[in-house]
Parts: sequence; structure tokens; C-alpha cells
Amino acid sequence: MRYVWAAAIRSAGYLAFWVVLMGTAPSDIGAGVVTAALAAWVSLRLIPPVPGRVRLTALARLAVRFAWQSVVAGWDVARRALDPRLPLAPGFVEYPCGFAPGLARNAFASLTSLMPGTVPIADNGKSLRYHCLDVNQPVVETLGKEEALVARVLDTRPPR
Repeated sequence: MRYVWAAAIRSAGYLAFWVVLMGTAPSDIGAGVVTAALAAWVSLRLIPPVPGRVRLTALARLAVRFAWQSVVAGWDVARRALDPRLPLAPGFVEYPCGFAPGLARNAFASLTSLMPGTVPIADNGKSLRYHCLDVNQPVVETLGKEEALVARVLDTRPPR
């Protein structure tokens, strides 16, 4: 039953994406339905559904927090890059990620790769290595907060 729901949801999402790109002309919808079904089949083969659910209120909170942090951090990165008086202390930090290797860990790494000033560059199965523009900032603490939010969104037990 999980596969049926996953296939339906993914197909609907791919079809919606098709409509955004191609429009709603009758000749395009037929091709879109076929393409959406094939895309859903491929996605189910590559990323099978896992037990669990996504908590929409937590997802909304994460989206708002992410948008706000992106603006603030982007501004900070731009200031540091353009003002030679502001210090940059590039380097690497290890973050002991509580998610086991898999979808949750990949979602967390993908989300944090979009945060200005930090980029995950390696995963040894126990920790994620990040390149940071300023290692003097509370990078590990911020990653901990993000990890807790992702755990709430995915309705998993808190990491660690």
C-alpha cells in the first residue's frame, strides 16, 4: 500500500511540474501523464518509499527558518567577502551527524549545503565534514539545530 501512495504522490508531483513547464494544452497533458508515470516508476526504483511521514507544520517551520537564515547568512558572507577588514577564517569542521546513512542523512546534508558559508564535503558514516568560511562561528551548534528540525520534519526520533 505504501508503494501505491508513493507512486500516486510522486506521479502527481511530476505531472504538476510538467504542467508548469509545458502548460495545459490537451496534446501536452497526454505526454505529461506518460512522462510523470515513467518518472515515478524510476524514482520508486531508485529511492523506494520508507516508513514514516513528513510533518507539514514542522516542514513549514523549517522552510521559514531556512529562508530567514539564508538571507542573514548570505548578507554576512557578502559583507565578509567585500570588506577586507572583516575576518575570514576558512577551514573545516567535523559534525557528528546523528542520522544513519540513508535518506534522512542525505536530506540533512543537502539542506545544509544550501546554507551560505558551509558546504558538506565528506561523509565517513559517523560524521560529516564541512568547509566553512569562518570556523570561529558556532557552525556545529547551528548544524545541531538544523538536524533537530529535520528530525522533526521527518518524524524520526531525535538523532543521538
